[in-house]
Amino acid sequence: MSLSDAVLTQILVQLEALQVGQQTLQAKLDALTNPVSPSASPRRNGTSISGQSVDGALPGVAPGPTAISPPSPVSSTSIASTAASNATSDKTISDREREKLLYPGRVLLTTYPDQYGIKPFPLRWGASDPLERGPVICSRLPSSIKQRNAIGAHSGSYSIYRALSIAMGTLDPTHKPDYSNTQPAVPVPPQPAWSDPSKIVSFDPWGHLVPQVFKHESAELGLDIRPSIAVTKAHMKLSEIDEAARRGELKVDGKILLKSYPLHNADGSPSDADPGVEIACSKAAVEPVWYLPGVAERFGISESLLRRALFEDTGGMYPELITRPDIKVFLPPIGNLTVYIFGNPAYLSDESKELTLRVHDECNGSDVFGSDICTCKPYLLYAIEECVRGAQRGGVGLVVYFRKEGRALGEVTKYLVYNLRKRGGDSADKYFKSTELIAGVKDMRFQALMPDVLHWLGIKKIDNMVSMSDMKYNAIVQSGIPILRRYDIPEHLLPPDSRVEIDAKIAAGYFSSHRQLTEADLVKTVGRTWEETEH
Repeated sequence: MSLSDAVLTQILVQLEALQVGQQTLQAKLDALTNPVSPSASPRRNGTSISGQSVDGALPGVAPGPTAISPPSPVSSTSIASTAASNATSDKTISDREREKLLYPGRVLLTTYPDQYGIKPFPLRWGASDPLERGPVICSRLPSSIKQRNAIGAHSGSYSIYRALSIAMGTLDPTHKPDYSNTQPAVPVPPQPAWSDPSKIVSFDPWGHLVPQVFKHESAELGLDIRPSIAVTKAHMKLSEIDEAARRGELKVDGKILLKSYPLHNADGSPSDADPGVEIACSKAAVEPVWYLPGVAERFGISESLLRRALFEDTGGMYPELITRPDIKVFLPPIGNLTVYIFGNPAYLSDESKELTLRVHDECNGSDVFGSDICTCKPYLLYAIEECVRGAQRGGVGLVVYFRKEGRALGEVTKYLVYNLRKRGGDSADKYFKSTELIAGVKDMRFQALMPDVLHWLGIKKIDNMVSMSDMKYNAIVQSGIPILRRYDIPEHLLPPDSRVEIDAKIAAGYFSSHRQLTEADLVKTVGRTWEETEH
């Protein structure tokens, strides 16, 4: 054994000793603060779930400091079901008792590669065959915990709500989803990029086919394997598109753009009002699944630095990022992306078809509630119109919507910046400086991972990119997808108070087909004050 191995072994032994000591103290505290009659306490593996010690074992502590105990003769399903039913029944059950029913073993803070019983299911990122690639397994259920090959949890940030539902007793943690009739509504077939581990590193390209390709592993081996992508169809109804059709800017073709069903009055009688139009589209929701070596390479940093930063700066939420270097996949607690396809999805990978693209980062204030301080909503609507026109010309349109609110700084930070801007003189020359004063950085969207979804869809070239962003353009082109045409948002669509933002961005490098701005120009671009009520 080398000196470094010996030192690591000593550190591991000391950590294990500390862990056992903490568990012993916790057990004693439980016994003092939550005395429960042993006769009333469910039992598991000779250990009282109430916290009382039986058969000489420490309360809730499995034999050996790092061993993972085998499943109990009492099935995890029955225990979870009991906890869920007791939570809603007339019989009162304490939170401590419910906790012991849901989580009868000791608290397992982390695992190690050479730990007894640990055997991750093989996962080879970038393999062309899904069975050779292997499923992504992050579940801590007894049926899967020993074979976990991924850190984190499904559903991104919504995993927190799932945990809350389990704690409240409204969700059985062992609930097995029935995926019958949930297969993709339109095909998204394998593309060459799926087997290139450098092209897709931020989500699982097989994520929409999990119930089909990993049926054996799920149904027969009992592993908890879940889809991370869902593909469906929809009709999009937007009042702004209604108005564009009424002005003759969009034409109803009965295929891409449809006339809406007749309206009804409040009394239920038919209405003579124009019902407007709706757009037929396909869409896919894609959850993040990070292949850590590929993500690190994409950002030009080491995998160890990436892991350390993700561990330290999420409050230490995921210790296995440090203790399990053998696990290369991480499901981060961040928002997903949504793909909207206008026209035939098969045309996305057909280089002979015209492709119109908008990559849009979430802006709740503008996109949903119509705030006029930025160009987000009008640019998004303009892109949807352009996608419809492109599809009607025989091509295909694509809008990719990322959950990166406020340049990935978050909505609270964004609103604080708004306050600073409006109180400190809202001019274009101070736009990015205001953000840096609050957040320490002007933008955290880091578009390096963004092109993955384009490669997943088999896109090889983009005819029309409805975006002015230099970062998005550079990321796509550097990933190997050429962009033939870029165009900016028409001037007449700019909200008055958004001029500060758009001028600052153009001066910082955003594409503009007709404007060149100097620092002196930015000083003259001033936003509306809070006190202004007349326009």
